[in-house]
Amino acid sequence: MIEPDWAQPWFAPYRDVAGPVLARLSAGLPVWQALGRSGFEPAGPRTTGYEHHIAASGRVPTRDNAHDLFNGLVWLRCPAFKAALNRAHVTAPPAPAGRRGALRDALTLLDESGLLLEAPPALTQALRDQDWATLFIARRALWQQTRLLLVGHALLEKLQAPRKPLCARVLLVDDVEAPELPATLSPAELPPLPVLGIPGWWAPNASREFYDDERVFRAKRLASAPASGGSAC
Repeated sequence: MIEPDWAQPWFAPYRDVAGPVLARLSAGLPVWQALGRSGFEPAGPRTTGYEHHIAASGRVPTRDNAHDLFNGLVWLRCPAFKAALNRAHVTAPPAPAGRRGALRDALTLLDESGLLLEAPPALTQALRDQDWATLFIARRALWQQTRLLLVGHALLEKLQAPRKPLCARVLLVDDVEAPELPATLSPAELPPLPVLGIPGWWAPNASREFYDDERVFRAKRLASAPASGGSAC
């Protein structure tokens, strides 16, 4: 189903949990069984919404495809974070009819295209400002002091075939291995980050000209808010 290059920095944190799962997939098991825990079940009809079903049953409906496989791998690697996302979804204040509300929109962005980043203040400010020249060139050496973990399963799926416009939405944290989810959150508080611009993540970005592409490295006033990690920042 998938053959990721586990040497790539976005996949490397999942290598250990993925090994047994991929072995079971190769043996013919469906994704929900290959994930190897009782916390997964085959997707099918249900009487409640997806997030409420997980909260009530403790089981994640899982289709037999790469998208849901990556979702399962993030559950295995980051169970506390995924559980916190789920709790925040089901306890979010009611929104106007037909709308999800800012909090649930932000939670969905994290779930689909989120990246946890622990970084020095100079980098976090440049990221908030979408000051790409400072973030990636002037302060490039500071990236050696960062810790980061890509937790968006849709973005992980897309990164099987890396493309320059692929963009994460960043949650700034004090500890990527024990992230705290804010009680209130909106999409505007999750700055966009073109992941292939991260130093050390993609060989072409060793050249300064890599960052001259204004279709990807947009000025903040021109920035869009992609829904699921598949468009430019």
